[in-house]
Amino acid sequence: MRKAANATTAAEGSSSAPGPGPGKPADRSRLAALGRFLVRRRVPVLLAVLLAVAAAIPVGGGVADRLSSGGFTDPAAESSKAQEFLADRFGSGVPNLVLLAHAPGPVDDPRTATAGQDLTRQLAQEPGVLSAVSYWTTPRASAQPLKARDGRSALVLLRLGGDEDRVRATAKELVPRFTGRQGVLRLSATGEAQISAEVQEQSEQDLFRAEAYAAPVILLILLFVFGSAVAAGLPLLIGVFSILGTFVVLQALSRLTSVSVFAVNITTALGLGLAIDYSLFIVTRFREEMARGLGTTEAVAQSVRTAGRTVLFSALTVALSLSALLVFPLYFLRSFAYAGVAVVALAAFAAVVVLPAALGLLGPRIDALDVRRLFRRRPKPRAADQGTGPGQAAGAATGGFWHRLATAVMRRPVLCAVGVVTLLVVLGLPFTRVSFGLVDDRVLPGDAPAHRTAQFVREEFASRENSSLSLVVPDAGGSGDRQRVAAYASRVSAMPGVTRVDTVTGSYAAGRQVAAPSAVSASFAAGGAGWLSVVPSVEPYSSAGTELVERLRADSAPGTVLVGGDAAVLADTRDTLADRLPEAALIVGGTTVVLLFLFTGSLLIPFKAVLLNLLSLTATFGAMVYVFQEGHLRALVGDFTVTGLVDITMPVLMFCVAFGLSMDYEVFLLSRIKEVYAETGDNTLAVAVGLERTGRLVSAAAALVAVVMIALATSGITFLKLLGVGLALAVLLDATLVRGVLVPAVMKLAGRANWWAPRPLRRLHARLGLTEE
Repeated sequence: MRKAANATTAAEGSSSAPGPGPGKPADRSRLAALGRFLVRRRVPVLLAVLLAVAAAIPVGGGVADRLSSGGFTDPAAESSKAQEFLADRFGSGVPNLVLLAHAPGPVDDPRTATAGQDLTRQLAQEPGVLSAVSYWTTPRASAQPLKARDGRSALVLLRLGGDEDRVRATAKELVPRFTGRQGVLRLSATGEAQISAEVQEQSEQDLFRAEAYAAPVILLILLFVFGSAVAAGLPLLIGVFSILGTFVVLQALSRLTSVSVFAVNITTALGLGLAIDYSLFIVTRFREEMARGLGTTEAVAQSVRTAGRTVLFSALTVALSLSALLVFPLYFLRSFAYAGVAVVALAAFAAVVVLPAALGLLGPRIDALDVRRLFRRRPKPRAADQGTGPGQAAGAATGGFWHRLATAVMRRPVLCAVGVVTLLVVLGLPFTRVSFGLVDDRVLPGDAPAHRTAQFVREEFASRENSSLSLVVPDAGGSGDRQRVAAYASRVSAMPGVTRVDTVTGSYAAGRQVAAPSAVSASFAAGGAGWLSVVPSVEPYSSAGTELVERLRADSAPGTVLVGGDAAVLADTRDTLADRLPEAALIVGGTTVVLLFLFTGSLLIPFKAVLLNLLSLTATFGAMVYVFQEGHLRALVGDFTVTGLVDITMPVLMFCVAFGLSMDYEVFLLSRIKEVYAETGDNTLAVAVGLERTGRLVSAAAALVAVVMIALATSGITFLKLLGVGLALAVLLDATLVRGVLVPAVMKLAGRANWWAPRPLRRLHARLGLTEE
């Protein structure tokens, strides 16, 4: 009796096994009952969905306008506290809007100087501007760094007040008015505020372009994979529902917390990709049940019971993987969790509620407008299509490509496993050379105004005025203790990597005072607080920049010192991610192991799945460095600026998203393997038949998801391009080398141990296991 019951509790029932009849255990399945209910109430359900979609369009359609383009820093980090202290106590800080002024002649020409002074005074009086200084308003002794080497360009440095959204809004209002021709000067803008504004605009443009590029290709592949125009439209229904629903969720969340605008991009990509995956598996199962002679209602019921259950389980694993991003305090990463969990949940809901109602309405018409009919021969009847008995179920699918591949791999499992593992490790080796940075102007296309202006500043100005470090001294001892501050500034100016230190007592370089107090330096406030501006000679987003921060924090100072600025932000972000990464990895790995145990009853399979998923990511991580850090193969992925750095948040984001997508395919494969093993007890046969029954579906789903991700890679923003390329590569390698070769080889080597668990765990699984009944 136990063996017979096990045969009916597989994740997705065999296409050749007879459908459960009245009174059998599967008929008591809640999912099967849900399927029958949805068929009976198909019209009201579909009308409710259409009304929900119509209501979501005006609510979620403008979500991007409420989202932010920042979120790359930890608000509790020392660098963030330094920035907040400067803004609150001094109303100043590191410039976040930089205007580059080009003159027709030398910038010291009297007419040019007068225009520059007038411009600076006018900007200082604009709403939202805390401070404005320029070459023309700075004492001559310390103004030289604000003049270009050619003597015909100079900088105007502004500090805008407010949070990220307010700063960006002020920049959007000021930049159009003060760039272009301004008297004898011609101005362009860059800096954190302008970069943020242009990144947000570029992201929205990229989203529309990606959809335009991907739509025709996706439609053609959907027609080929689903076979009929009617069936191909179902994933689009699921995708629209889940994407618009997630936009509504993001709209609501944006009123409670900061949400990154890039959540919109991942919502679209994941929403469409998962809609395709889930629809493909349920529609395929529905067709199998119809081919076995079941009526529409029972075919829907059994599809929801089997494929629907697997979809729900798969969605849970993906959502938990994405939820690990919530442990990081950077709202850029947290936003991907908000969007990812919401879109996965809505896609799964639509797959087991909306899709069954649509199938109930369509019935046999699911194959209407069959576009493949003209290109295929009528297949010979197979036992799998004729509802033969359970004893023949496992042997039905034995002649296809994936069965032959699995059989060939399992003849030489050691050779195949070692070969694939070696290849994946070699592809991942470039990641050992990774250098991390943060988002700056170079994530924008080369012709973006903020990028062009910043590149000119990098090349033509001797120092890095707009990348200065702030040394905030909350308890400096008051203005009467300036000698101690002067000695400290002199000592800091002699450190490697420092060009100049500006403070209330003057400017210092190489350990000595070189100028009177600079207009861009800070002073003291009530209570003895003060700050110094350290102009570095090294690239802030580099190991040299973070080493400078470490030296500054280790040095003795006249009181407690908070170090802020670009290099300090990178150092703090690196430390924050490193501290939280073990917790995120534990969430991803721990939940995966627990859920797969509940799914399979095996102790080995969950750990094997985690290990193989990690291996499938090695090539993606290697590509981060080989392509995007070092600039190889740029012709294949589109033009971008090679900085020699990888954004420090990308490996974390890629790990959580790609791991979740890989688990999606792992669950579908295991469901079929487990089914056949429960029926036959033959591990080798179960692996071969399971791969045969899922290989075509998984490869087709992976191809469609890869197209969606490659569309994301058409973005002009470098880290979105990296995300798209990396996820496409991870999905394709996972669906081919890992699922097609590595999984059969490892499961063959493990043999019956695949399904072993200690007696206490077997009893636990018997009570808590995720069965169909």
